[in-house]
Formats: sequence, C-alpha cells, structure tokens
Amino acid sequence: MSSEPQPANRPPPDADGIRCEIVREGDAGRVGVRGALDLATVPILEAELAALRQAGFRRVILDLSELGFMDSTGLRCILERDAEAREDGFSFALIAGPPAVQRVFEVTGMATRLTFVDA
Repeated sequence: MSSEPQPANRPPPDADGIRCEIVREGDAGRVGVRGALDLATVPILEAELAALRQAGFRRVILDLSELGFMDSTGLRCILERDAEAREDGFSFALIAGPPAVQRVFEVTGMATRLTFVDA
C-alpha cells in the first residue's frame, strides 16, 4: 500500500466498500466497479469518471458486471454521466451488472434508456 497522500479531490479507490479499476482500451476508458455503489461510494466513482474525462477520453465504459449492490444514488450518478455525455458529445456506455443491479434499471424504466454494451 502506498504511503503517498491522495489528492484532495480523489478518494482512495477502495474506501467505503468500493473498488474501481481503470483499463485503457484505445480511445476508451473502462471503469470496472466492485462492491456497493451507494451514497457513501458514489463520490469515489464520480472522481474516477471525471479523471478519465479530464484525461481526454471520448469514450467511457462503466463495467457493472462485478458490482454487488446499487441504490438510487448510484442510479442518479449514472444518469448524470449519461446526460453529460449527450450534452458534451462523448460516448458513455454500461456493461450490465448482476440481476440485483440490473433490477434497479428495470424497475425505473432506465434499462431501455441507457446504452448497454457487451463485455
């Protein structure tokens, strides 16, 4: 574990039960998330997604396949990134999560509104 301090605007990647793994795939940045995406952890994901955008990636893929739990705060975060992508002209897509996570999209009617891609 590194003893270097984390920048003030970027929480540690494994704080509060979430881990984000960034993979660069050409012009795309893929963020894999594990754990729970909720009120306590959304700021961590938001910081990672913002870092990709600041680095100039025009395609961002959020991989939910290993996410164990997502509440309405996680859904709001995803909807905000989708709206931002539509406004700013970059691509934002999701890789589907397990059934418990996908259920959040289905019961809210967002499963058909958002872009899901294969892993």
